[in-house]
Amino acid sequence: MASYSLQWFIDSKDEGKTIKQFLSEQYISRRQLTDIKFSGGRILVNGREENVLYHLCSGDSLDIIFPPEKSSETLIGEEIALDIRYEDSDILVIEKPPFMNTIPSREHPNGSLANAIIGYYQKKSIEATVHIVTRLDRNTSGLVLVAKHRYMHHLLSQMQQKRQIKRTYEALVSGVMGNRSGTIDAPIGRKDTSIIEREVRADGQSARTNFEVLKQYKDYCHLKIWLDTGRTHQIRVHMSYTGHPLLGDELYGGDISKYNRQALHCSQLEFCHPISKQQFIFHSKFPFV
Repeated sequence: MASYSLQWFIDSKDEGKTIKQFLSEQYISRRQLTDIKFSGGRILVNGREENVLYHLCSGDSLDIIFPPEKSSETLIGEEIALDIRYEDSDILVIEKPPFMNTIPSREHPNGSLANAIIGYYQKKSIEATVHIVTRLDRNTSGLVLVAKHRYMHHLLSQMQQKRQIKRTYEALVSGVMGNRSGTIDAPIGRKDTSIIEREVRADGQSARTNFEVLKQYKDYCHLKIWLDTGRTHQIRVHMSYTGHPLLGDELYGGDISKYNRQALHCSQLEFCHPISKQQFIFHSKFPFV
């Protein structure tokens, strides 16, 4: 597969700008520009190689060819089936099953979503490494957004910081909810006695979780949840903190009699594609009800 490339046709509003200035406005970082210049990329104007100090003219065709990406030597590709919901030259949207890490860990060095993506890239001769944009816990299922190259990862990461990538979760929690909707605003930090477990604590990072009751059952509740922040285990910690832990979530005090993993699923993913400007909304069926 050819290296990833981008093309722009320069109009009058960008006439006179240097390539360096124009590319900065396209959110190509200084580090990426260095890689393009010295690691096998190319900068072409009307098919001819130019340096970044070239002044653009109206009507110019500017092509940026990014250097090939190499995956980490420690990340091994594995032949694992992927449920790909969407793919283009920039992104993948994948439905992650439960009991699969997003990236390898010390406890689970193989079988992760990242291993599966590398295996897929190798099979398709795609010169790329793994850029996970939206991670999920090992036992949480649902939609995951993946960038296929560093530039797209940079753009999507900026969108995340601006809350322009919207994820909606569904969950089953213990008990009867006192309110039909609300916001849990409580800081989260690592528990002193654990390297894994988190808790609400005064010196933690700010965390806000919004919820809405979809259906109240006798002794548990089906919720829609969306986040204003993205802390580790945020939904699990906040629901446990309010006295309504997720069903199946043994780590945070949930009832494990019905499910062998936390009843949490990323059911909707919404964003605007930063290159094509197409608006996407993906849905995934909640597997518990």
